[in-house]
Amino acid sequence: MKEVTQLETEVQEYYGEELQSSDDLKTNVCCSVGSHPAHIKDALINIHDEVITRYYGCGLTIPTLVKDLRVLDLGSGAGRDCYLLSQLVGEQGSVVGIDMTDQQLAVANAHIDWHREKFSYTEPNVRFVKGNIQDLAAAGLASEDFDLIISNCVVNLAADKKAVLSEAHRVLREGGEFYFSDVYCDRRIPQHLVNDKELYGECLSGALYWNDFSNLAKEVGFTDPRIVESRRLTIENTAVQEKTEGYRFYSVSYRLFKLPELEAACEDYGQAVKYLGGLEEQPLQFTLDDHHVFEKGKVMPVCGNTWFMLANTRYRSFFEFYGNFENHYGIFEGCGTAIPYDDNVDTADDQGCC
Repeated sequence: MKEVTQLETEVQEYYGEELQSSDDLKTNVCCSVGSHPAHIKDALINIHDEVITRYYGCGLTIPTLVKDLRVLDLGSGAGRDCYLLSQLVGEQGSVVGIDMTDQQLAVANAHIDWHREKFSYTEPNVRFVKGNIQDLAAAGLASEDFDLIISNCVVNLAADKKAVLSEAHRVLREGGEFYFSDVYCDRRIPQHLVNDKELYGECLSGALYWNDFSNLAKEVGFTDPRIVESRRLTIENTAVQEKTEGYRFYSVSYRLFKLPELEAACEDYGQAVKYLGGLEEQPLQFTLDDHHVFEKGKVMPVCGNTWFMLANTRYRSFFEFYGNFENHYGIFEGCGTAIPYDDNVDTADDQGCC
């Protein structure tokens, strides 16, 4: 197994020297697809061309309702997502990008004033720091200092994924969220593939097995990870396809809320919520995750965890809440979990003496 320092050096070389633009990628894994919402398209127009060409993300990592938030971007690269958020959080918000690759940071820092002028800001609301996303404290990032953390196809490049998740949880304020896209695999990847520099740099062999990710997230305090969207990845490179034959890869966007009240499973307390509308990006229906879409004005039953995710975060004022936690009715089956036991009723004749 490679030492962490060697792995980090190879990642820095890959993203600092081998890749000069997204055209240099060997696969289509680190490429976003699909149509962006109108407000994202409008913001992208205002970003410097050099920053755009050095973008290697695999998804959209910008949630709704970010105005005035304090945001951290893990593995910010040349700064595309930071400059996107700079516009959306407004002058009263702020964005910090952290990356360990000098060449990427140089591009990001070179255009701070250009973007400030483009956005008509008096002072920049973005800054970039050099550091390792596995140790945010070493980069001077304090506990409970951010409302939102994002990351775009970077966690898979870290040697210690648990440390990344743990540090993200530490620097988030209660009620904040970690909203990010990354690559996952349908099984654990063997070490000989992890050791392949090209596969690792292309965001493939560093990908977590999806169930390992779920367990790690829960371990560090993100009790109920929610999938926002997912898609199966195709690898349009014959040599790389041959190396990874039998492995299925996915680009997945997750949102992880820092809420101590969340339970390990979705429990039913007879609660419901109603979306009131008013959220600018989603006026008629609000999407929490891939199986919770709330139509304006419609009362919808929810599990206790979903109730907390709406009631104890920045979304609270956009909902009406019904019920409490006084009565428990078992598992909330609407979230895809069911009682694991045989539900057939025994008759007296079938019952044994025990």
